[in-house]
Amino acid sequence: MADITTTATHSKPKPADAAKSGSPAPKGKAAAKPKPAPRELSGSAAVLEAFLEEGVHTIFGYPGGAIMPIYDALYDYKDRLNHILVRHEQGGIHAAQGFARTSGKTGVVFATSGPGATNLVTGLADAMIDSTPLVCITGQVFAHLLGTDAFQETDVINITTPVTKWNYQVTDATEIPAVLAKAFYIAGSGRPGPVLIDITKNAQIQKFSYEGYTKCEHIRSYRPKPIVRKEYIAEAARLINEAKKPFILFGQGVILGKAEKEFQAFVEKSGIPAAWTILGLSAMATDHPLNVGMLGMHGNYGPNVLTNECDVLIAIGMRFDDRVTGRLDKYAKQAKVIHLDIDPSEIDKNVKTTVPVWGDCKETLPLLTEQIEKKTHPEWLAKFKDLYRQEVDAVIKDELNPTTDELTMGEVLKTLNELTGGNAVIVTDVGQHQMVACRYAEFHQSKSNVTSGGLGTMGFGLPAAIGAKFGAPDRTVVAIIGDGGFQMTLQELGTIMQFNVNVKILILNNRFLGMVRQWQELFNDRRYSFVDITSPDFVALAKAYRIEGQSISDRKDLHSALKAMLDHNGSYLLEVFTGKENNVFPMVPQGCSVSEIRLK
Repeated sequence: MADITTTATHSKPKPADAAKSGSPAPKGKAAAKPKPAPRELSGSAAVLEAFLEEGVHTIFGYPGGAIMPIYDALYDYKDRLNHILVRHEQGGIHAAQGFARTSGKTGVVFATSGPGATNLVTGLADAMIDSTPLVCITGQVFAHLLGTDAFQETDVINITTPVTKWNYQVTDATEIPAVLAKAFYIAGSGRPGPVLIDITKNAQIQKFSYEGYTKCEHIRSYRPKPIVRKEYIAEAARLINEAKKPFILFGQGVILGKAEKEFQAFVEKSGIPAAWTILGLSAMATDHPLNVGMLGMHGNYGPNVLTNECDVLIAIGMRFDDRVTGRLDKYAKQAKVIHLDIDPSEIDKNVKTTVPVWGDCKETLPLLTEQIEKKTHPEWLAKFKDLYRQEVDAVIKDELNPTTDELTMGEVLKTLNELTGGNAVIVTDVGQHQMVACRYAEFHQSKSNVTSGGLGTMGFGLPAAIGAKFGAPDRTVVAIIGDGGFQMTLQELGTIMQFNVNVKILILNNRFLGMVRQWQELFNDRRYSFVDITSPDFVALAKAYRIEGQSISDRKDLHSALKAMLDHNGSYLLEVFTGKENNVFPMVPQGCSVSEIRLK
């Protein structure tokens, strides 16, 4: 596999040296088209022309000195490009992530040099690990000042190399069309990811003879899709046809590959139970009869336990994250593993694969479906249903229909499902509310679950919801956020106010940093060290930003309050006080195997 792994999408050029030397970016082959007559443009205008050619219509950003020429050029493009002024660069990149996740397009963000650029790093890392396509443009000081510690100069290329799919520094305006074409191609092809282009101020100002824009469709050293090996398809089909207890694990690769229909056809012909990672959630309807629930630390009981009983494990577009596998030395050791992934570097990275199926799952799944036998596995599926009944009795019943006076997060989600019909986009922050939302939210269409999976970024929820609404303007977008995470990026209420973004904000307030508190309760003898967090009056705060809202703590008010939030014409903030010390179960304790999952 070494020959293919070397061309994986994460094998990227080392742009820093090229940037320092002033060498031009390598130019990829592209589709030929008639060239317009040359015209004189500034580098800044060339950036915006590239956006128009790539179909960009929304940019999130924050101006500053080093990117001011691009913003000056943007003044003349206001009728063609919609710029959303965020309140912090981290908010801008999370908004771009939310836009990409609901639209299926590449998100775009602007930031200035120095602190503006470094404020993007968390979002870049989040987008990198969650395979979110972004093109980030940062301004930089004049080329002759590079390396002099000039005002607001930071070596953003070396800072961001580990958290970008590709990055490059432009010091000459003539490079801009080819570099931007390459940036969009790399960001959106193969396994998607973030790309950062740093443009010095002189390159933004410089005039040059602009000969038009040609999209990039090929780069010699970059293979976004590995070659599909038909012999592996045949071997995988043979294992599936012989299996008595096969099990499918599906992740975001199904969504990124736009392969939802192909995946459902494969599941239904094979008759195999399928469980999802939190980023795979919504790739298949949550009420599909073969959808058996969520994998991982706070996933459903059956999928976790039966991972260690299946005879063939079929992983599709997922990376065997540690929160899914638990202890690797005790993970699915009895099973033959088939792994379908577009990124060859994921094969054998964590879990040893019996049959690797490299390629885009939109291409590989139909090939596999064609060769498998149509089957049902009633006895095996019955095991999942039996374990689900145990989970209902031990956990779900009390979470969705509590008998205590305190509201639970689960019953809030249950009521929200009833009112939205499972058709809303749910954007979550990180913490207990995130796990509860992923466990209990209902979805009937893809690209409906937006969350920070691999990095677990608190503060992601509010700005990502703003971007999600721009990416899916005709859908209801509900941001479910904890009281801790909300206070990390609440300044983006200003963005909602200025641009009239119709986002429904649902704060589940347990007056704690709940997930950390749960761990301290279970594993640190209830030594609650700095997790008791005090919050402002969120409703009054929202009203200061001209956003309507209310706060409730009684069960009798829950349905009407959620309905008022959803029915309100415009953004709305609803704070729901939930039990302070409610825990999220089931739970696989860290260092344990998935079969050691706790129900209580």
